[in-house]
Amino acid sequence: MATVEEKQTVQTDQETILKVEDLKKYFPIKGGILKRTVGNVKAVDGVTFDVKQGETLGIVGESGSGKSTLGRMILRLLEPTEGKVLFEDHDITHLSHKKMRPFRKEMQIVFQDPFASLNSKMSVEQLIEEPMIIQTDMGKKERKKRINYLLEKVGLRASDRLKYPHEFSGGQRQRISIARALANNPKFVIADEAVSALDVSIQAQVLNLMSDLQEDLGLTYLFISHDLSVVKHISDRVGVMYLGRLAEIAPKHAIYKEPLHPYTQALLSAIPDTDVDLEKEKVKLEGDLPSPSNPPSGCAFRTRCPMAHDKCAEVRPELQHMGDGHYVACHLYDEEQ
Repeated sequence: MATVEEKQTVQTDQETILKVEDLKKYFPIKGGILKRTVGNVKAVDGVTFDVKQGETLGIVGESGSGKSTLGRMILRLLEPTEGKVLFEDHDITHLSHKKMRPFRKEMQIVFQDPFASLNSKMSVEQLIEEPMIIQTDMGKKERKKRINYLLEKVGLRASDRLKYPHEFSGGQRQRISIARALANNPKFVIADEAVSALDVSIQAQVLNLMSDLQEDLGLTYLFISHDLSVVKHISDRVGVMYLGRLAEIAPKHAIYKEPLHPYTQALLSAIPDTDVDLEKEKVKLEGDLPSPSNPPSGCAFRTRCPMAHDKCAEVRPELQHMGDGHYVACHLYDEEQ
């Protein structure tokens, strides 16, 4: 059976834009009069994957699974505790602010709440122009031309550049956020719950917009969401996170048709089905998500898994290749190695 390391070697032969290797983020817990470190919140606990040029990798999981922390570490908005982040074969994990600056143009993020992420005191023109002023030597006329182009590209009018965020609906504000993220023509964009705050009909419009932009501009996405139906619409591959770890990662069709991990099966069974006559087996999870400050030994999912056995409490399962790019971290498949 192939290991995670073998997986990375295989995919290196293709165009790989991002590699994440054993990435961890521990937040210290302080206690006592001297405020000494008495423990750690293991928000991300050893995650490895890569992203190919031009694809969309969806990352899903419950709240508290470490999805957003993972995205912020990749962009160096949070410093990793351990592990590596490689962008186009450049190790950016510990680069200084000055050396990281050129990569900022290539890597951008669209946040969940566009009203909070957009400065309400700045006009749309100022919001989109700001990253150009900071990171490029474009002249004012050139910047204005690009602002008009971007606004029309995301489905707004060039005249909207003179307005302020509060004058737009939630969906329109998210389009402005996308235009701002694309200001310096990046290669890689992280969408962190980018449509979760929007109405369902608006979600579809924004997702279609992102797909069109990806095709037109050659973008690569890391799409973070708790909604598996949304991820299914836009992703090429899907990674499922649980308590800071990857439980499963595979091409989209494999995840949704033949999920292997009990956690993935439970998530998919919870999606409402429009066909009321279809009998779908429900997988019920017992208990709540354990605390990341005190995760279970062995498999982090074992305390809620209906198929857990003794080995699950003793040994942490590693991602193993089940064929056709499908990887799962579960002892149920150890005999198939």
